[in-house]
Amino acid sequence: MSNGLNTKDIGELMISWAKELFPLCRSITGQQTLRTLEYFQRLNPEFEKIVFETGEQVFDWTIPNEWNISDAHLEHESGARFAEFKKSNLHVLNYSIPIDTEMDFAELEKNIYTDPDQPDWVPYIASYYKERWGFCISENDKKKMPAGKYKVFIDSTLEPGQLNLLDALLPGQNNREIFFSSYVCHPSMANNELSGPVLLNALMLYIKENYPKPRFSYRFVLQPETIGSIAYLSRFLERMKRNIFCGFNLSCVGDERAYSRLETRLGNTIADKALTAALIGKDNVKHYSFMERGSDERQYNAPGVNLPIATFSRSKFGEYPEYHSSADNFDLVTAKGLKGAFDVMVSIIDTFEMGHHPKVNVLCEPQLGKRGLYPTLSVKGGYDNVKLRTNYIAYSDGQMSIFDIAEKINANLAHLVEEQKTLAKNGLVSTSSEPY
Repeated sequence: MSNGLNTKDIGELMISWAKELFPLCRSITGQQTLRTLEYFQRLNPEFEKIVFETGEQVFDWTIPNEWNISDAHLEHESGARFAEFKKSNLHVLNYSIPIDTEMDFAELEKNIYTDPDQPDWVPYIASYYKERWGFCISENDKKKMPAGKYKVFIDSTLEPGQLNLLDALLPGQNNREIFFSSYVCHPSMANNELSGPVLLNALMLYIKENYPKPRFSYRFVLQPETIGSIAYLSRFLERMKRNIFCGFNLSCVGDERAYSRLETRLGNTIADKALTAALIGKDNVKHYSFMERGSDERQYNAPGVNLPIATFSRSKFGEYPEYHSSADNFDLVTAKGLKGAFDVMVSIIDTFEMGHHPKVNVLCEPQLGKRGLYPTLSVKGGYDNVKLRTNYIAYSDGQMSIFDIAEKINANLAHLVEEQKTLAKNGLVSTSSEPY
């Protein structure tokens, strides 16, 4: 990979990026989100910033005011402090309006948010489109707050500004695009935020190093979730519908517990097939229908949009206990988990770049033995060792895609990529980007 990197240490590299960005208090707008985007621009200078102004209409939505925050806390009359923003930016209700006043605990309590089911963790809560102020704290810490008066302080601004996102294109030999999207709008949480963007940037580096002149064009977008994808679609929908034939929304891809795919609205696109093939044989694979949606796949698959974009996760958002809490940290997200997600996406990229419609070049079975690809001594069970190879050849008719073949013969996509390389080296199977 570029900059002296290689795929063996890519997990550690992605973790290092995530740890640098973890302290920033991101939201759907604001300087901390902009700093995050600028960080990724330094990693991949192909990114260009796209700006939407407060008040701009994007389909049925309006770009909101820009939010920035520098400090917040609750201070009891005894001097004891609680919910200190500088200790964790999750302590403030995201998008809180400014406040500087005093009140009794009984009044304050209405604006304190906890999760009683997870009493040791601070919940993440936001209110983007209705003005509120509030604090988030663990249930156990709330129980330690004494009665009496509190100084309530949030030093924030909510005023006209901008919503920013990034867009990059790695042009290929044709204009057909494979699309990758992730989001940068959550504060200090490692899986439900930073894992997706760091994976997306690692994939950009991989393509630039390994496919400097790719078959397909690759587009990458980083944006605030929901409002960002809606804004992006409002500006580029026609181009997207014209060029994108496969895409993936990357969300919560950093843990080691599962591999998850959330299908497109109809569940029958090439993105659905590619993810299915790439996950065959993985431990704890979970399949979710579009009715279990929750990220930007909602916008990409909306009626009238209908883009072939599926969502890939390790443990899916909302399906792991640490989701939207202070426990979503680097005990959960690991280099190994990120590397596993990277390998899945790379197997799909490699397949497209290799050509995803294989065709055997001889009639009847090729003579594999003379090429050292089949046992030359006929013994019971000897065929089992090359069953994957012969099954792959049997279905390489130039019409079935590798993704379909993988599902048909129950073989992991990455294994078929390696098999194709071996067979191509021996002149036995050719590939095309389209059915022959």
